[in-house]
Amino acid sequence: MRISAGLLEQVVAHATRDAPNECCGVLAVRDGVAVAVHEMENLAASPLRFEVDGLELNRLLSEIEDRGEELGAIYHSHTRSSPEPSQTDVNFAAYWPSVEWLIIGLSGSEPEVRSFMISAFGEIEEAPLVVLSAD
Repeated sequence: MRISAGLLEQVVAHATRDAPNECCGVLAVRDGVAVAVHEMENLAASPLRFEVDGLELNRLLSEIEDRGEELGAIYHSHTRSSPEPSQTDVNFAAYWPSVEWLIIGLSGSEPEVRSFMISAFGEIEEAPLVVLSAD
């Protein structure tokens, strides 16, 4: 994932604001670079999992596509653990095998953000997270 410092700050702010519950949202990309953060409501309102409105997600994905962008990442926070995919994340990722998973860990003294690719078979590989400067 290539993302500007400003967009990454928006994602971290969303995670911090929604704590102690998990936050969730998506990142739109163009040419492999994040161009927009789309916050979504965690319908589960839980510190242990997230759930999104499927109709809202489909509407949002159509809007992203209409702008010539793509779904680049699904993001969410882990409020009580490190930013590594849980089994719940792996199970959900089976529906989105070509999308990165950006996870914001809030259990430490500072938020920690990591990105992963999770295959349809549950294989997890950390993906590089490149934060672009504001230059």
